[in-house]
Amino acid sequence: MPPAETPPGQAARPASLRDMAPADIDFITALDRTLFGVDSWPREMFAGELSAPETRRYIIAELPSAVGPRGQMQTVGYAGLMCVPPIGDIQTIGVLPEFEGRGIARAMLEELIAEAARRGAADIMLEVSSTNPRAQDLYLRYGFEHIHTRRRYYRDGSDGLIMRLRLPAGTADEHTKDPS
Repeated sequence: MPPAETPPGQAARPASLRDMAPADIDFITALDRTLFGVDSWPREMFAGELSAPETRRYIIAELPSAVGPRGQMQTVGYAGLMCVPPIGDIQTIGVLPEFEGRGIARAMLEELIAEAARRGAADIMLEVSSTNPRAQDLYLRYGFEHIHTRRRYYRDGSDGLIMRLRLPAGTADEHTKDPS
């Protein structure tokens, strides 16, 4: 799949988005451990996810690095989607804390919603910790609704909030039309 690009007529994204590659797995595994601690994924899980492109898509958010050679990019976030129509499931979204509040998670969420629609999803699901109000607010702004709570789901004892976004009828068709 080609890297995600800003569609014509839309504002530039707050970060460059590209598809995650196998060479990114070690760094993303370490970043996931930093962001999610005991609930982080093992390396093998990321490797397994990338080995299933027919149902998965993982993206990386990058910004020009403030240190190092000019033009070098720094990974500041990542996100992943599993889609088996009619359901898309956002597997993970993570942004380094020092880059939060810049629209990076929003840009990745928009890309994964669009990808789910292109793949034929009617609904998009996700799970978020009850102790993460910032993420909950983002998902609510995009129309996700809280539909179920998994009590004490996470290892830290917090609840997992299941959220769903129903895509408008025909959305998948709009995103899969051949523009020629």
